[in-house]
Amino acid sequence: RLLMRLIEPDTGDVRFDGQPVATPGGMPLREMRRRMQMVFQDSYSSLNPRLPIVDTIAYGPKVHGLARSEARARARGLLQKVGLDPDRFAGRYPHELSGGQRQRVNIARALALQPDLLILDEAVSALDKSVEAQVLNLLVDLKSQLDLTFIFISHDLNVVQFISDRVLVMYLGQVAEIGPVDAIYGEAAHPYTRA
Repeated sequence: RLLMRLIEPDTGDVRFDGQPVATPGGMPLREMRRRMQMVFQDSYSSLNPRLPIVDTIAYGPKVHGLARSEARARARGLLQKVGLDPDRFAGRYPHELSGGQRQRVNIARALALQPDLLILDEAVSALDKSVEAQVLNLLVDLKSQLDLTFIFISHDLNVVQFISDRVLVMYLGQVAEIGPVDAIYGEAAHPYTRA
């Protein structure tokens, strides 16, 4: 929430691409939010229940100036990219989808603005293990295809190890350790990480 500036920092500042965000002379908040998108844990409440999913995905691009027809075409393409047939799913509403399908829609929504950074906050923790594996494989593919950077927040260490290149371990609100995934999982330095 702090990275997305949904809450304000108590001290310090938020920087993205080396620039302070939402400060005089820094990166405007609107630009930062276009370049940095988030996928939340709760796939249902993250979607507008009154909009068909194609319009939910197209909403961000429309707000940022894309024509409605182009935004909807992009949304349909993203549905295809996340493994949902646009002919079957574009007109559906969130309550008509499974949890895994809703999370795929949330991923498509986050990708609609073509961000540089995707923040995934416990994005697979509410899914069944088989669906979780499918979504994780999708994320790995998207990361490679679209040259994305992820900040993947999770308490599931197996998931973190699977999806991460680098790991940052937090302990009591502070950074305990940071490094390549193999180093963190093979030779953890901090007692909390080793536990």
